[in-house]
Amino acid sequence: MTKTKSSNESLIIPEEVVMNQIYYIRDQKVMLDRDLAELYSVETRILKQAVRRNIDWFPEDFMFEMTNVEVDMLVSQSVIPNKKVFGGAKPFACTEHGVAMLSSVLNSNRAIQVNIQIIRVFTKVRKVLSDTTEIRLEIAEIKNILETRMLCDIHTNCLRIQEFSMLKSEKNLPYVRSVLSQF
Repeated sequence: MTKTKSSNESLIIPEEVVMNQIYYIRDQKVMLDRDLAELYSVETRILKQAVRRNIDWFPEDFMFEMTNVEVDMLVSQSVIPNKKVFGGAKPFACTEHGVAMLSSVLNSNRAIQVNIQIIRVFTKVRKVLSDTTEIRLEIAEIKNILETRMLCDIHTNCLRIQEFSMLKSEKNLPYVRSVLSQF
């Protein structure tokens, strides 16, 4: 059995295209059904139909139907122009695991190739977020060190000012000059 040329060629979708279609909803990184359908080159209704036929494969942490409030939020943030882009139906939002399941229910070479690319992008996004977290922790540590040093400097300067005030009241001017030179 020979494979067709198109099944051997690797499908390339620019990473930016996939990254721009990953949204943060319900504290999860997700892709919308219409974007996935476009990447898989199927109609959104076909994708939804395949999901509904295999709904047991898609628990809530893999895929969920968005609420009207969530859709309104996407419109207000200019992610989508208006609700009409969904054709009156509430969109499905698939997490990384939901996307992985889609290739099984769509059962096509394109779905497999697209899924591989999408999963790689999700992995890259997770790594970038992880790197960002590490940087934030390092910044917090540096901030704490600087605050501690600043408090020590303030305390030291307060002690010097008190010492200067006492010396000034005693009118011990030669010693005052030596204290002032330390500032």
